[in-house]
Amino acid sequence: MLDERKTAILRAVVQEYITTAQPVGSTHVANAPGVKVSSATVRNEMAVLEQEGFLAQPHTSAGRVPTDKGYRFFVDNMAEPGLLDDTARQRVGTFFDSAHGRLEELLHQTTNLLAQVTHHAAVVVGPRVEHAVVRSVQVVGLSARLATVVVVLSNGSVENEPFDVPSETSDVVLAAATAHLQAHMAGRAFNPQVSLPTTGDLAVDAVCAAAMRGLGHLGGDESVFVGGAAAMAQAFDAVDVVRSVLHTLEQQYVIVSLVRDILDRGLSVAIGAEHGIEPLAACSVVVKPVVVDGEQVGTVGVLGPTRMDYPQALATVEVVSDRLGRRLGDGSGNG
Repeated sequence: MLDERKTAILRAVVQEYITTAQPVGSTHVANAPGVKVSSATVRNEMAVLEQEGFLAQPHTSAGRVPTDKGYRFFVDNMAEPGLLDDTARQRVGTFFDSAHGRLEELLHQTTNLLAQVTHHAAVVVGPRVEHAVVRSVQVVGLSARLATVVVVLSNGSVENEPFDVPSETSDVVLAAATAHLQAHMAGRAFNPQVSLPTTGDLAVDAVCAAAMRGLGHLGGDESVFVGGAAAMAQAFDAVDVVRSVLHTLEQQYVIVSLVRDILDRGLSVAIGAEHGIEPLAACSVVVKPVVVDGEQVGTVGVLGPTRMDYPQALATVEVVSDRLGRRLGDGSGNG
């Protein structure tokens, strides 16, 4: 554990480097709040912090920059829980109060919101469809040979899948199919692979079977949305780093594994090489689970350079995950 003086000096270096992206010199640190010692003393303490791995000196005559170890100490011991400023909080509130439509669109828009507020890349991992409970099912005729099955799920999703029907199918048959599907699916976990009992009416059973086939492709892997990748391109000077980061962000399975692993390890922040994804070694990830009725149904997070503003990123992810969880829980995304 660092003593009070070294802690204050390290905090000053981290905060200044987050703001300027320039190596921090002893003169600036000596004038920082809470330090109150001479530049010479600061230089000596910074040299010790460098020896202990909390700071690095990129050039002989330059100031110091934080290492991953320095950022980790800052996050674990010094970063006050951040608060969103009024403008950002109002922006998030307005978004969730007015957003409507299918779950996929809500998650996509949430990713863009996170990216715009934090100026980092944003990741939203949506719930698996099969984890949701069916609230209602309806079969609607669209034309003489086409119908659609509409399923409203407890995770806020509205699934709408068209399917072919025989030309002589009547509204009475479609209504009977709706009643049968509703009776055997509502209140249960969504599973389009389940075998429904027959009704004894061949026309009704044919519609039900076609509707279930239409729903069959749903489920499987989580939906993953990544936004704000352009912000990452501006965060690094080295072209090869930018290329590596952007390429990795395109690999959804890597991103899902990354956020799942961070949460499984009980972390909300993974800094630099801590997350084990080599192409993202220059990045940190801040994540928060999305919880509905005590169950994790998704994840939101931001990914940025290791010099990100951690208190602000943590505050934003906290507020957005809370609002998204409430939105999914009340099912008001069904519009």
